[in-house]
Amino acid sequence: MSRIGKAPVLIPEKVTIVIEGSTITVTGPKGELKRLMPEGVKFDKKDNEVLVSPSTTKRYSRQRHGLCRTLIANMVEGVSQGFTKKLEIVGVGSRAQVKGKNLVVSAGYSHPVEMIPPDGITYKVESNTNVIVSGIDKEVVGNEAAKIRSIRPPEPYKGKGIKYTDERIIRKAGKSGKK
Repeated sequence: MSRIGKAPVLIPEKVTIVIEGSTITVTGPKGELKRLMPEGVKFDKKDNEVLVSPSTTKRYSRQRHGLCRTLIANMVEGVSQGFTKKLEIVGVGSRAQVKGKNLVVSAGYSHPVEMIPPDGITYKVESNTNVIVSGIDKEVVGNEAAKIRSIRPPEPYKGKGIKYTDERIIRKAGKSGKK
């Protein structure tokens, strides 16, 4: 049995969970998330916690046990606190700005790259080089941050590009000089 799956998901105040078969709806102060869970897992709601358990002893059921528990925990955290990803733009002349809801990134190309946010995602730019992606769905926030990073991934020689703020770039030595 999954060690992660055994732990109950605690439901904070102001958050409600509705379980209808394999569809789970979580509503909180930041919004509402709905997800269809895979088969082979059953959910029990007791007081202020949700317990996840495999419905059979088959392999596919045990594999999805911990996954479903983590998905529910992320939904609860998203509607109560929200998720953010921070990116940093490194390089001379590279910058970002928000125009309306869209993010416009100048990253050394002949044209600026415009990113249109999906529903529930907001962009924020601090000091032209720090981009903050925030929303209630962890998966969508991570995907949008990865799309922004893919505009100009950091290169290993000078470290220029778009990187996560907590990402460590392993640097390479350049050309060795002539003797």
